[in-house]
Amino acid sequence: MDASRVPNEPLTASGIDWEAGGIQTELGWSLQAMSQGFSRLATGAVADVPGGPRGYQVLVAITTEAPTSQLVLAQRLGIDKTAMVYVVDALEGESLVERRPDPKDRRIRQVLPTEQGRAALATARAALREVEGMLMRNLGPEEQMQLRRLMARVALDTGDVESCVGVAAGTGQPMTTQHHSAGRRPADAPDASPTEKSASA
Repeated sequence: MDASRVPNEPLTASGIDWEAGGIQTELGWSLQAMSQGFSRLATGAVADVPGGPRGYQVLVAITTEAPTSQLVLAQRLGIDKTAMVYVVDALEGESLVERRPDPKDRRIRQVLPTEQGRAALATARAALREVEGMLMRNLGPEEQMQLRRLMARVALDTGDVESCVGVAAGTGQPMTTQHHSAGRRPADAPDASPTEKSASA
């Protein structure tokens, strides 16, 4: 640790002594701190979306991917299927989504966005990007994009790692593997933003 640093002075990344192995060098600590900070800021950014962060994620998924059932959507987003019913009900109650019979199997109902839903998503997404910018304000544009890409890669691989391990550490319970997005964009979806395009390159 730098002896010249004043005790309790805010520590920056450049001031971390990586060889000392302090708490700041622990991935778990970093992820938790980021998650808690993001959650506090992001919840307000998407407060106008029924269902909050979950409702926002549903809108993102159904406007950028091929139509799917409510059950598959719940599995893909890692949301309990009962909770998903309430989220979709809330979104439908505000005319942001609609349920339609699947053309291939009318017993299945797909969740689709309405024009109001697309507009609500655009507004919430803009507010969320501002929050993300604040959270990553000490990173340059290229660093921010690199962080997004690296975290997305780790997140997408997490299910495979959990499947290999077999059980959740310390619980003895089987791990659940989320059904990750296939990244397929429906024909009527709007073009991706420049940021999204570069992220998928």
